[in-house]
Amino acid sequence: MRFTSTPRGARLARRLTSHRLNEWGYPYTSSANETVTLITAELTANAVRHGHVPGRDFQLRLTENGGGAFRIEVTDTRSEKLPAPETPDPYGESGRGLLLVNALADDWGVTAGATAPGKTVWAEFRPASGPTPRRRTPTSTV
Repeated sequence: MRFTSTPRGARLARRLTSHRLNEWGYPYTSSANETVTLITAELTANAVRHGHVPGRDFQLRLTENGGGAFRIEVTDTRSEKLPAPETPDPYGESGRGLLLVNALADDWGVTAGATAPGKTVWAEFRPASGPTPRRRTPTSTV
């Protein structure tokens, strides 16, 4: 999906990720939903803050493979390389995003844009347990 490169766009991407995971059987309060949503929040916030090009959007792609692993891909239109995660200022209000991604994701990295300027920052997460089976709600007729 494509989102405006604004804080509102990043917030919407995070919310839609959480909703999609719930639809896939990972309830809002599950650790898988919370972890993937947090990784998405950090990657989309970085795309808005550091990958913003006026008039250009960022893209989010969330996939689940058959084995229950998730892949989050956030593509922006800036080509600069990401700095390596560093220890942030203990009193600072920012600088922890990639540290969180590094701590939570099973793997992550950056891929340069193949045909256009930009980059894709991706992360993979494999939850400890699979989706929660959905119970069917009985229907009633009146």
